[in-house]
Amino acid sequence: MACFRAQFEGNNEVGVFSKLTNSYCLTAIGQSENFYSLFESELGDSIPVVHASIASCSIIGRLCVGNKHGLLVPITCSDPELQHLRNSLPDSVKVQRVDEKLSALGNVICCNDYLALAHPDLDKETEEIVKDTLKVEVFRQTIAGHPLVGSYCQFNNKGGLVHSKTNKLALNELSSLLQVPLVAGTVNRGSDIIGGGLAVNDWSAFCGLTTTAPELSVIEGVFKLNVHPVPIMGAKMRATIVDSIS
Repeated sequence: MACFRAQFEGNNEVGVFSKLTNSYCLTAIGQSENFYSLFESELGDSIPVVHASIASCSIIGRLCVGNKHGLLVPITCSDPELQHLRNSLPDSVKVQRVDEKLSALGNVICCNDYLALAHPDLDKETEEIVKDTLKVEVFRQTIAGHPLVGSYCQFNNKGGLVHSKTNKLALNELSSLLQVPLVAGTVNRGSDIIGGGLAVNDWSAFCGLTTTAPELSVIEGVFKLNVHPVPIMGAKMRATIVDSIS
């Protein structure tokens, strides 16, 4: 199985406390190491898994947005936090701070390695930074009438899951726009907050402990998680990165 159930200190909103991409994974700093340990055990041979905070908060998945090319954090991210991220992530990943009034970037932007959906009111300058740093096309959208696209959908380079009340017409239009198949569904036993309850890349997904077997089946199917890619980093390269942040 490539979809794993987890909790962060008793909270099932796994996507709130982590950011998973094809070139790195961030996990929140907490009292228990169990959350980090699960990500490290499943991903550590392929990509760096990094403890992080943003603006002294643990809700890193809602505050930042990223893909294999880059990571965007809000202006409230401190200098030491920013430097830690730059030191910990692969050199190919550009880390950029953004001065945006919609500062919970993970709630207002959702992306894979090629395309991004954004809140309709996102600042034009922020949109340009998203394009430049993440190397994506940006489309201003809503999901089932909700402007918080990062909260109500999640997609990788092979498929995506969106709010359960997304109608068929909107689903087809979004699928055509993103050029990946989409399914309307839920996580965590019926929750529509897909981005908060799920962290996913092209070969792994993590969701809350309350996620049901049918929900897991849908997640594994739409994201095509049973097809494992060749790890993007060799063990030697990973060891170098780990040594540099020790």
